[in-house]
Order: sequence, then C-alpha cells, then structure tokens
Amino acid sequence: MKTHAMWRYAGSAALLLILAVGLPASAAESLTDVKAKAMAGDATAQCNLGFKYFLGNGVPKDAAEAIKWWHQAAAQGNADAQYLLGLRYADGDGVPQNSTEAVKWARMAAEQGYVEAQQFLGQMYYFGDGVPQDSTEAVKWWRKPAEQGNAGAQYLLGLRYADGNGVPQDRAEALQWYRQAAGQGNADAQRALGYMYFNGDVVPQDSAEALQWYRKAAEQGDVISQNNLGLIYENGDVVPRDSAEAVKWYRKAAEQRDAAAQRNLGLMYARGVGVPEDLVQAHIWWSVAGAQGDKDAKEYLTRVEKEMTAGQKAEAVKQARALFERLQMKWPKDLDFTPQN
Repeated sequence: MKTHAMWRYAGSAALLLILAVGLPASAAESLTDVKAKAMAGDATAQCNLGFKYFLGNGVPKDAAEAIKWWHQAAAQGNADAQYLLGLRYADGDGVPQNSTEAVKWARMAAEQGYVEAQQFLGQMYYFGDGVPQDSTEAVKWWRKPAEQGNAGAQYLLGLRYADGNGVPQDRAEALQWYRQAAGQGNADAQRALGYMYFNGDVVPQDSAEALQWYRKAAEQGDVISQNNLGLIYENGDVVPRDSAEAVKWYRKAAEQRDAAAQRNLGLMYARGVGVPEDLVQAHIWWSVAGAQGDKDAKEYLTRVEKEMTAGQKAEAVKQARALFERLQMKWPKDLDFTPQN
C-alpha cells in the first residue's frame, strides 16, 4: 500500500470536522438513547455510536467497536459512515489495512455527493492505491468537489492543470483554480499563487503580490512558504534586507522538519547573520538537515567540523540528540561523536 501522510491527516481533520459541526442533533443525545436507537437499526445513531467508541466519548475507546457500528450504518447507505470506513481501511485503524476496501466504501459515499469522499477517491486513483492508476479518473473525481467549492479539491485541480497530468496542460486554468482555493484560505494554493507572481508565470511578475501570498501561507504554517520568506528577507530583493526576520522564518520551517530551512538556518549561524555566530548551532541544524538527505547540509557539516574543537563537537551532538528527539526523528549512528585520543 502506498503511504500518503497528507491524506491520513486530511482524513483525521475531516473526522474532527464532522464531530464539530456535521453530526445531526441526535449526536448530543444520551449514550443510552443513542445505543437504543442504534440497536433498533437507526443508521444515524449507529454512525454516532461509532464516533463515541472511536473517541472514547462516554464509552471505552474501541476502534474495532466503532468499525462495527459504522459498518451497520454504511450498509444502510449512511454516507458519513461509508466515508469513515474508507478512511479507516486506508489507514488500517481498527481494521486490517485494505486499500481495495477503502476505495469501495469511499466510492459509495462519493456517489452520494459526499465531497470529502470524492476528493479522497480522486487521490486513490491518482496514486493507483486500491485501483489502477488513472490521472484522468482522479481529475474527474476532484472536479466534482472543486465545483462545489471545496478548496482542497480546487487546489488539486489547479495542480493537474499546471502540470498537464490527467488534463491538457493549461496554466491559466490552473491559476483560476488556485485563486478560488487561495481565496478560501488554502495554504497550498496561496503558495502556488505566490510562486506564479514571483516568477511571472501566466500573470505579470509582481514580487509584492508574491510576498503577500507567501506570507498568508507561511502564517498558516506552510513550510515551503516560510522558507521562501526567509530567502526573500535574507536577499533583500523584494523587501529591505532583514536578517533577523529571515532567521525567524527559517526557524519556523526548520522546527517543522523542513530540510532546506534547516540548512539555511545553519548557514545563518555559521556566518553570524541575523544571529550571533555559533558553529555549534550550525552543526546542529546541518546534522538534522543532512539526516533528511540534504547533500549541501552534509557537505557543510563536514567543513564546519574541521573548525570546531572536540568540546564544541561533543556539545553539538548532545544538543542535536535533544533536537532529534523533539522533532521525533531517529538518531543516525554516523552522527555519534567519539573523542580522539
């Protein structure tokens, strides 16, 4: 099975959104009432009872029990339950992972017009996960929620028009979909707009407009936009050079495990630009970036070690270990420091 972390996260977010605003009024009923209705065959109550077991709300948390009730609701045509079953089979949460089964349930919900299921089904076709890979079919399913105003699907449709995968390439059409998604606050689309304005792609080149869109995305935590803002402030081509601001944005992205930003933050420490010069900190950030495969960071790490004392290296490794743990990254053995006799 292909692993697509962004879709697992989207699925969890959708589940929480349903819990917050999408459940019928019966969701607020007592557990006794919900159980009684569920056992009597009420599909909505069965779906709601599944939520309670999935989250441990008034009952012991039990994913398998949640799946059981969602199966009963889904079999009666409840689209919420069908979509949720699709997510759980895709993740293998409460059931053995089964992409084919995920597609089956997601399709049932999608064919009822359930926009999240339509977007999810498009993803499965795009990656060939549980179905033969088919970009055209993916676009078909993404277009349905996009035309209903779903920002995530609008962004994905924009991507496909931008690269011509599943549809004839049309970057002007991509721009229109990006605009719609960005206007709804979609950070990926905001970043894409920033790129198009920065490079004069379809639109007249406009660095100020690009900066605006990059900032909107960066403020939502988009790591690429955060790193881009760091570069913009460091270079001073679009705005007055501001090294401290560059460091701020590099750090935000670096703390989210973005290797490019980690490499750039290390450079700022090595040069003493925007921060006091600190080879230990440079070593730390290049260690993390290098562990993620950044070749430049690995080269910088080799160079800086020649300028560091044994004490500095030992301190860098000590702090790097703590950073790896905080970022939930596995410590690579080749970063261990052994003092020389």
